Amino acid sequence: MAALSLSNVDTYTKKKKLSHDHEGKGKPVFQEQWITQKLDHFNGADSRVWNQKFVLTETYYRAGGPVFLMIGGEGPINSGWIAMNPRSAWLTYAKKLGALCLMVEHRFYGDSRPMADLSTENLRFLSSQQALADLAHFRTAIAKQRGLTNSKWVAFGGSYPGALAAWSRLKYPHLIHAAVASSAPLHATVNFSEYLEVVWRALAAENPECPLLVKKAFDTLQERIKDPNNYDNITKDFNLCSKLQIQSEKDRAYILDALAENIMNTVQYNNDNIEFESALDTNCTIKTVCGVMSDASLGDPYYRFAAFVRLRTRTYLLKPCFKDLTYNANLQDLRNTSYSGPHGGGGRQWTYQTCTEFGYFQTTDSPNQPFGGFGLQYHVEQCQDNFNISAKTLYAGIDQTNENYGSYNIRATRIVFPNGSIDPWHALGITSSISDDLPAIFIKGTAHCANMYPARAEDLPQLTLAREHIFQLLQKWLKEK
Repeated sequence: MAALSLSNVDTYTKKKKLSHDHEGKGKPVFQEQWITQKLDHFNGADSRVWNQKFVLTETYYRAGGPVFLMIGGEGPINSGWIAMNPRSAWLTYAKKLGALCLMVEHRFYGDSRPMADLSTENLRFLSSQQALADLAHFRTAIAKQRGLTNSKWVAFGGSYPGALAAWSRLKYPHLIHAAVASSAPLHATVNFSEYLEVVWRALAAENPECPLLVKKAFDTLQERIKDPNNYDNITKDFNLCSKLQIQSEKDRAYILDALAENIMNTVQYNNDNIEFESALDTNCTIKTVCGVMSDASLGDPYYRFAAFVRLRTRTYLLKPCFKDLTYNANLQDLRNTSYSGPHGGGGRQWTYQTCTEFGYFQTTDSPNQPFGGFGLQYHVEQCQDNFNISAKTLYAGIDQTNENYGSYNIRATRIVFPNGSIDPWHALGITSSISDDLPAIFIKGTAHCANMYPARAEDLPQLTLAREHIFQLLQKWLKEK
């Protein structure tokens, strides 16, 4: 499944970097601290506690200023978001408004580990509702500790944390004064077939022939992968790290999904200014995809798609080959309950949340998209295989999420919803204003969380205007009681 969050470590290959940048002031930009949280906020008889990581910077704070809270998501918090150079959008707002800036890590991700391991039994304490209660306690405790009880707190987040930002304002309006919910998927759904429909439209906006060529390529791949005699050639064509092995329908769906994600992730982060996060494939864009897919010298569309996968793997991800696994091999990795396991950085935890709360399964069930072979059943069965979660339980969990938060019909005030037209996740977000106090900013031609990243000269004018619009809303809302 294409990665959701800004902080998802599986999205990009990242360089290890501990950021204690200085601005010539002789002091660290941010401080790393910890706060004690309850394991279960909804069971008064459970007294167990754990330590949650957060970082803060007082660089821009002026007495009486607001408090900005950046919410962590399905991965370790990335210090790039609170470092000063380059300056991400929320820090630009903080400098202008004199805000204290805090960034808090989500329970069960990064170094914030409520339990000793990631067993299914322990993961029952991983939910958005528990995470929101963490935020409420965090806000209350830090405000008391630092004399900020009367300060106005603004929640920020992008992607899943964007939804948490909106929901924190919805559920705790006495604690959170306003929220900026960027690229927030507020509607939970099991079958998120719209994701690939947006991918189709995004490719077509670059070149109307592009998604048709991708579809032809994938149709050919699906046909060839049925015959074991083609496995050696497919291995060579896509520069797989090991010989292709298909022993089940799930193996077939798994490799098709993995190869499709080369284009899915490229579209999702198209032209986002993500280099400051130490992401490696920052220059791989929709233009790159469609350029390769239109190059007849590479052969028919199948060979062009294979060429794109090789290009992205070697040139942008700096990998010697495309890592392929069988479904069962990946399943064993996902079943590893250690934080240091192959998916302990966030993959196992986020898969659990999709199976219990959100779904978000990016299926090929729609006819209006370029891929095939990884339909809804494949995704639903992963929940059973990984966590023994039945389809009935899965659907009930998704219904409960929408019932709890309101889906598209959120009833709150002072929340802004920025979304990009190219971002496939906008299909689950709010793209039209609900009211003056629940405005949507739909940014044509931009991708996932584009408004959150540091500004640059080549930004589209509408992206620059969107960032300014958000600032004006913050100015207005911070004047309100």
